[in-house]
Amino acid sequence: MSSLTEKDRPIVQLLLHAGTCPRCILRFCCVGSQMLYRHPHEDLMKDLQEFLKNNQEEGNTACLDVADPPCKRIRLEHREGGADDQNHNGAIPQIPEADSGNAATESSAVKVCNVCLGILQEFCEADFVKKVCQKVNSADYQFTSFVFSVSLPPQLSVRERAAWLGLKQEMRNLGLPLAKDDIVQLKEAYKWIIHPQLSEELGVPADGKSLFEVSVVFAHPETDEECHFLATACPDCFKPAKNKQSVFTRMAVLKALEKIKEEDFLKHFPCPPSSPKKLCDALEIQCNNGAVFVAGRYNKYSRNLPQTPWIIDGERKLESSVEELISEHLMAEFKADSFNFSSSGREDVDVRTLGNGRPFAMELVNPRRIHFTAQEMKRLQQAINDSSDKIQVRDLQLVTRSAIGRMKEGEEEKTKTYSALIWTDRAIQREDIAFLDDIKELKLDQKTPLRVLHRRPLAVRCRLIHTMRSEYIDEHHFRLHLKTQAGTYIKEFVHGDFGRTKPNIGSLLNRTADILELDVESVDVDWPPTLAD
Repeated sequence: MSSLTEKDRPIVQLLLHAGTCPRCILRFCCVGSQMLYRHPHEDLMKDLQEFLKNNQEEGNTACLDVADPPCKRIRLEHREGGADDQNHNGAIPQIPEADSGNAATESSAVKVCNVCLGILQEFCEADFVKKVCQKVNSADYQFTSFVFSVSLPPQLSVRERAAWLGLKQEMRNLGLPLAKDDIVQLKEAYKWIIHPQLSEELGVPADGKSLFEVSVVFAHPETDEECHFLATACPDCFKPAKNKQSVFTRMAVLKALEKIKEEDFLKHFPCPPSSPKKLCDALEIQCNNGAVFVAGRYNKYSRNLPQTPWIIDGERKLESSVEELISEHLMAEFKADSFNFSSSGREDVDVRTLGNGRPFAMELVNPRRIHFTAQEMKRLQQAINDSSDKIQVRDLQLVTRSAIGRMKEGEEEKTKTYSALIWTDRAIQREDIAFLDDIKELKLDQKTPLRVLHRRPLAVRCRLIHTMRSEYIDEHHFRLHLKTQAGTYIKEFVHGDFGRTKPNIGSLLNRTADILELDVESVDVDWPPTLAD
């Protein structure tokens, strides 16, 4: 329903008497008109006062009747059976006459709401909205829309249940029916009020799918312990979690409220709840932009540069890495909090990556800047390339999260080409290595290499060498060009890793072989798209 009716009269009067704010009264009366909640607090109090003055013959609405989309509801009653009519909090007050409605209305106007703890009072006002917007504007984010989220103290759910049970008992004692309608959720009512104000102040629309989030965290220390009785009544609902400071989370409290019997609740908590002395505190006003994803290809020209920071037992072994040389510029331009780097495979610190380079992607977490033209991305790419002679980046571009999956798709089915400089202990002639050129689809059994066994599980992996082409240099050296299945350990294929890779170049040549240099010549992944120069 979108307006008050005659059946709501006792509910309004009882809740006003208990110290409930006008907007929470509308929620308990299941009013779904968004516009009504946006009316000033003082006007709503007057509307309720006029409503209570009207007699039954003078119509049954006191507020504007505005059609709105269906709203979310929260069910406060889960069982058909009720508790005893006896309320341990004392006698049930009689509903005041309409003439005395003024006193109840006026006294409740200065109180902190006994249900929402002031959230639908003070924190719906223009001053608080401006405070939120000042925080957003000072953070200097780029955004074209926003989504608003709010974190409420878990004890609000307890107070909401207590208000409902108190209302239910008083209506029963007065011999009046109380429908089992679901009330409007506090969060939804708050967003109905706050969204238009934030949208007007920020100059952009509210959008539930927006990647830019404005969040407010409320707390009410005065009533923090009001949930504690639930832990005794329903201990199974409250279990410690590593990432939670308290076991009294909103979900745990809701679970306990579904489980606790009505009579047990009434024994431990006043119904209706008393009015607190203080309003809620807005502990945090935070902004967060959804991650931005940048992709490209990199070449690595140094044989003394790891792909990611090389740190062992807290000690840095080399001063930089591919990841850091790229991320330094992206982090500065996007003004992000942090990043996550990924790539299509990785090369060892002493291996170069040549050709078209290796595909990589970087997730930039909570960036302040998100809009870049193609020309600006080219300038950013050039800045990275000018900063170091150890790496070069190409095809730098913005991509979606889902597109990154293409980099990993069928990774083991992809092919890579390498160039290896090989040494042999016994002299070789051209004809000694010529047969390698004729070998096709050579199957390898590779046991996890000794050099990576500390970070990878022991296993035997089957890999393919698709083709090989030898290039004779001298009696002890030749270059081997290989096209292999992705994931093949090339160094181990050359020297055998003490027999852990079979067959290997040493066993094929019937002599000891070792690898002196290795270059990645191509990573055959058709991603990200090639950009025009």
